[in-house]
Amino acid sequence: MVADIEAFVAALGKASRASDNTVASYRRDLVGFRNFLLERRKKAGNDDERVDPGSITADHIRAYLAMLMKTASRATVQRRLSAIKAFFRYREASIGALSPARAIRSPKSERRLPRVLASEDVERVIETDERPGSPAGLRDRAIMETLYSAGLRVSELVCLDWSDIDEELGMVRVRAGKGNKDRIVPIGEPALDALRAWRDVMPDKADRAGAVITNLRGARLTTRSVEKILARRLELAGRGGQITPHGLRHCFATHMLSNGADLRSIQEMLGHASLATTQRYTHVSVNHLKEVYKRAHPRA
Repeated sequence: MVADIEAFVAALGKASRASDNTVASYRRDLVGFRNFLLERRKKAGNDDERVDPGSITADHIRAYLAMLMKTASRATVQRRLSAIKAFFRYREASIGALSPARAIRSPKSERRLPRVLASEDVERVIETDERPGSPAGLRDRAIMETLYSAGLRVSELVCLDWSDIDEELGMVRVRAGKGNKDRIVPIGEPALDALRAWRDVMPDKADRAGAVITNLRGARLTTRSVEKILARRLELAGRGGQITPHGLRHCFATHMLSNGADLRSIQEMLGHASLATTQRYTHVSVNHLKEVYKRAHPRA
């Protein structure tokens, strides 16, 4: 099955122009399914390390999903089933093998609203700095400002090059975001100021035309490093553990909507393929209004 998985993810990357992250996720999910089948076989006393995709049945897939449902979120189960279905669709198209996953339905999605901070709390996180004026402090400020100002995914932030930022127009070109689609988004002056301040103190080894966000040795920063930087800022601001870098993207969308931006514009800036994905922020905004009403109205 390993060779079949590699053939599938190679075809996925070429045919659908899927991003590297998507390809890696599909591979990881399919390997996890294969490992489940091997473990199940070992418990039955069979130590054969080979898994023939043609021998996999709908019952095997259902058993795997049932195991996942005990510990994983519905979103995780949906994603893994999606990978399995895509894998067997590929086999069906390439060799005519009937997919055992065709009739299996995904579990219903959980209606969970994004966690967001109030705008004053976001400002506190951005302003909090234990190393003011230092290269690390200026870089971290630029990270916070840019994530919130442009509503970027953390993977998009770390992929930014200086050539992607048009300071005169106040726009950022986000290259090959989710779905492998480029987009152009506005960026505010405070974020541009923070980026300029960071650029002035970047390490000598850094390429001034290359990566925007680097470590202090000049190498492009990782998404995990950005997560740690935000976690530290949240802790210092008294908001420890409340959001992730993606949470600043949620804050961007919710605050834009609360201040009068229309859904279509927010959809375009976030790079959502479907307006339905963006519409969840209307629920966040309505809930906020209800809370304000309950606190403020004497007969709420």
